[in-house]
Amino acid sequence: MPSMVSKQETPFYQKLSLVLISISILCIALIYGKDLILPILFSILLANILLPLTNYFGRKGLHKSIAISIPLMLSIIVGVGILYFLSSQIIHFMNDVPALKDRINEVTHSFQKWFKASTNMTITKQNQYFNNTVDDLKDSAPELVSITFVSLTGFLTYVVLLPIYTYLLLYYRKSIKAFLITVFKKDSETRVASILVESTTIAQKYLIGLLIETTLVFTLNTIGFLVIGIKYAIFLALLAALLNLIPYVGILIANVLCMFITLVSSDELTKVLWVGIILATVQLLDNNVGMPLIVGNKVRINALVTLIGVLVGGALCGIPGMFLAIPGLAVMKVIFDKVPELQPWGTLLGDGSLEAKQTKT
Repeated sequence: MPSMVSKQETPFYQKLSLVLISISILCIALIYGKDLILPILFSILLANILLPLTNYFGRKGLHKSIAISIPLMLSIIVGVGILYFLSSQIIHFMNDVPALKDRINEVTHSFQKWFKASTNMTITKQNQYFNNTVDDLKDSAPELVSITFVSLTGFLTYVVLLPIYTYLLLYYRKSIKAFLITVFKKDSETRVASILVESTTIAQKYLIGLLIETTLVFTLNTIGFLVIGIKYAIFLALLAALLNLIPYVGILIANVLCMFITLVSSDELTKVLWVGIILATVQLLDNNVGMPLIVGNKVRINALVTLIGVLVGGALCGIPGMFLAIPGLAVMKVIFDKVPELQPWGTLLGDGSLEAKQTKT
């Protein structure tokens, strides 16, 4: 009598070990190879944003190279324009710093008096701590210069490599897709194709929605800042909108910077309070109206996993890692949901909406 050998399920500890090993390898790769990997990841995101336009020009009968080059050049022009505006505004602000010196000293003195009343620490003691901090910064100046040089070099690398990688990814996208599908076993080809399509769709809708949302936040901030009549209104509005792209911590940094710059450039304390109110109101509208309507429910990641992902991304790769955390988690969830052995991890990442819908049905 022939014995039927049932296919045994992989033990849980083996699945867990495989996932943890994979995550460890990914983290090590990001730590030691981030200068190479991050430009590629950002190029993949940019390619996803430009893909609809590329397909549109392709359907109009344009040559493949031209259909790719037109949206890529438009994105470069927009990026250069934003960088030029930010740099010119920063230079303008730095030129105003000597004129604002008295105001900065006045604000500092007021803060010292408030701190003395709150903590009983004398102003002399506060100045001593401040001078010690300055001395420590002077001692670490060579290291700071080195870090700044490395950061500047990394930024220039992004500027040079990003459009090149993006062009090549769009040009060879069909070959890359065919490779990813055929490299797996025959019975997995359909599943891999589904993962690629769903990941691309989610990335496109999320990123395009994010661009629209950022434009809306910038517009609302600009209107609010112009109405209250603060200096550097458009610059601060754009700065806050761009920092808003960094989940959770971005808006906190934006509030501190915008309120501080307004404090030292204005004699009216009420304007500082209004800046905080405007940013908080715009953030409230963005979270409860803008994000649900524009970005929608495409990224079904729960808040806890999102926060942990953002912190881990920041620890591994700084601000770029924080920005990449959400689309990265969204793609991971698509993979987990499509692979039966990894579906529990997809449930862990999810916001519970899909599971609730399945329970109702």
